[in-house]
Amino acid sequence: MSRTTAPTPADRKDGATAPTDGLTHGLKQRHLSMIALGGVIGAGLFVGSGAGIAAAGPSIVLAYTLSGLLVMLVMRMLGEMSAAYPSSGSFSSHAERAFGSWAGFASGWAFWVLLSVAVGLEGIGAAKIVTGWLPGTPEWAWVALFMLVFCGTNLAAVKNFGEFEFWFAALKVGAITLFLGLGVLAVLGVLPGTDSPGTANLFGKGGFLPNGSEGLVIGLLASVFSYGGMETVTIAAAESDNPVKGVAKAVRTAMWRISLFYIGSMAVVVTLIPWDDKAITEKGPYVAALDHLGIPGAGQIMNVVVLIALLSAMNANIYGSSRIAFSLVHRGLGPKVLGKVFGGVPRPAVLASCFFGFVCVGLNYWSPETIFPWLLNMIGGVILVVWIFIAASQLVLRRRLDREAPEKLVVRMWLYPGLTYVALAGMAVIFYLMARDEGTRVQLYATGAMTLVLAVIGIVRQKAGAGAGAVTPAAEEA
Repeated sequence: MSRTTAPTPADRKDGATAPTDGLTHGLKQRHLSMIALGGVIGAGLFVGSGAGIAAAGPSIVLAYTLSGLLVMLVMRMLGEMSAAYPSSGSFSSHAERAFGSWAGFASGWAFWVLLSVAVGLEGIGAAKIVTGWLPGTPEWAWVALFMLVFCGTNLAAVKNFGEFEFWFAALKVGAITLFLGLGVLAVLGVLPGTDSPGTANLFGKGGFLPNGSEGLVIGLLASVFSYGGMETVTIAAAESDNPVKGVAKAVRTAMWRISLFYIGSMAVVVTLIPWDDKAITEKGPYVAALDHLGIPGAGQIMNVVVLIALLSAMNANIYGSSRIAFSLVHRGLGPKVLGKVFGGVPRPAVLASCFFGFVCVGLNYWSPETIFPWLLNMIGGVILVVWIFIAASQLVLRRRLDREAPEKLVVRMWLYPGLTYVALAGMAVIFYLMARDEGTRVQLYATGAMTLVLAVIGIVRQKAGAGAGAVTPAAEEA
């Protein structure tokens, strides 16, 4: 077996690794499989997709197909690197390995900010649903309760996080599978009490592209950002029994998951009901479709599912942000206090991520018109920045792996390097479209400014030799 360094105790023939960074390996394959499956089913799909349908009409199916193809390529690239180099730092560790510590610093802390802000946003969204059921109860109290519950869950053993996500994801998968089943029966006209709509909603009311290419562009941008969260599985894999096997299996099933849950459900919605039905944006596309079918209590059932999706996302984002922070500190790219591990869990990193989430909630209450929107704009394009780092890192590391350790290529990027360049071109097109659209231009500039600041700080730290003696990405593999 060709190696550039001698085997470490962390390497085993079966592809599993022993913990070398203090984290326990408490996640089982069933946890990873369900985290990967549930990671693509979030509130962005259940609720946020309504705005995309309103803008793009039936062509939202094309928008989700195009952005889904891009996400498949990104996940394949990330899977290739994460199977070869399992690490709780995921793409941040890969970027550091490929380009130096500045790249790991910039991509890692940008993603940490994104996840921490998202924790607060999801808490607010979940609280709004509960106060709708229990009017008069304070929204902030529900946010605090959710934050405390999931902060406590993540402070305990990692298997607790895995169990929560397993059951959350199982409920989401069950709900959307049932929705798809009912929807297909209704489209075919075999669901009792319904008639097949045929293609009237797809090609009537202005046709497949009712708002032209501009509507498709808006739908495309909306669909891109609803795919965020899939990266968590490669972070979680580092704490599983067999990281290599876990990542490989999760990535290989990404294609059918995206096709079924996103593209399939959008096709069912726009086939069943007119794209300009106000209920799609007011209630959400899934609730609107179920109400259209006349299923009793469907709206409230779907609200429960959306609540579960939001709580699941909170749980996953606290986990993901704490592990990214821990990995950065472990590699000498952050304050050392966040790198302490207690009982196999980086508890200071968990607390820091939760605290930032609380701060975001406070900003939403205290300054909803100024600071909070600015914070949202700042993170608006972070996922695209992360994807660019993933693609660029894969180009570098794949050449290195082919030359030095081809046996580590358990997962291989399709048609390398051609499809990697295609993915980068697709990201460039999305950036261009964001710059053209008034609604996303500010997000692009704010995200670019934050990334630039982090990159400059990272370069200065790298030149100053900050983190000398810290754990390197190679030593962090665990």
